[in-house]
Amino acid sequence: MRKREVNLPDTILFDMGGTIEDIWYNEETAAAVIVEIRGLLSRNGLETDCNSDEFQKRLHRGVDSYKKWSQSVMLEKKPEEIWPDYYLREFGFPRERIIPIAEALAQTWETVYYHREMRPKVKETLEALHQRGYKLGVISNTASLYSVFNVLEQYGIRDYFLDVTLSSTTGYRKPHPSIFEISLRQMQSRPEQCVYVGDTVSRDVIGSKKAGFAQAVQICSFMTEVSDSKASAGACAPDRIIYSMEELIPYLDQLQSTERT
Repeated sequence: MRKREVNLPDTILFDMGGTIEDIWYNEETAAAVIVEIRGLLSRNGLETDCNSDEFQKRLHRGVDSYKKWSQSVMLEKKPEEIWPDYYLREFGFPRERIIPIAEALAQTWETVYYHREMRPKVKETLEALHQRGYKLGVISNTASLYSVFNVLEQYGIRDYFLDVTLSSTTGYRKPHPSIFEISLRQMQSRPEQCVYVGDTVSRDVIGSKKAGFAQAVQICSFMTEVSDSKASAGACAPDRIIYSMEELIPYLDQLQSTERT
C-alpha cells in the first residue's frame, strides 16, 4: 500500500493591521491626521484656504474614491499615484509638487489616522514559532511603501520575518491570489504547507484559500466588522477562529500531531 503523503505546515504568514497589531480609528484620530497632513503640505508650499471641516470632506471623498476603485479590481497603486490622482485631487495642487512627498503623506495617513499598537504576546508567539522551526512572513494591504517595515522595526519583531510582501510593492491587494503567490515564491514555500493568520474573511480567509493555503486562521479585531460588512455569509469560513495570538501555538501543535498520526 502506498503511504499517504503528509503535508505538515512549515510556513506561517500573517496579516499586519488587525492581526500582528491592534488597529482602530475614531473622530480624534481622524481630526489629528488632518492637522498632520495640512502641516506637511504647508511645509512644502502647498496651501489651501478651506477650513478643517471642508479639508477633511474633500480628502475623504478622495480616499473613498480610491478605496472603491482598488477594492473593485483588487489592485494597489503607489503613493505617488494615489495622493495626486485620488486623495488630493479636489484641491488642484500641481501633481509634480505632490509626488516628492507622497510617501511621507502615505506614512502619515497610515500611522496617524489609524491608532496602532502590537497585540499582547505577539513577540512571545513569534519566538515560539521560530523555535519550532516555522518560516514566518507578512502579507499586508497598505498604500505606503515603508510604513509596515518601520512599524515592525519599532515593535522589535522585524527579524522574525523572512519576507514582507506588500500590496504597494506588488500592485495586488488581498484577496487577489497573486499577492499570496508572490509571497510563497519569496518564502520558497508550498501553499499546502502554509497557514495564513488574518482578521478578515473578505481579504485574508478568502484570499489565502483561493491561493491554495492549507489553513486560514481568523483573529478578530476592530477592523473585522468594518472590512467584512459586505462579505457574503458563509462565503468562506476560517479553519479556526482565535481571540488572542497565543492561541495560535496549541492549534498548530494540534495540527502537527494530527497529521503525523
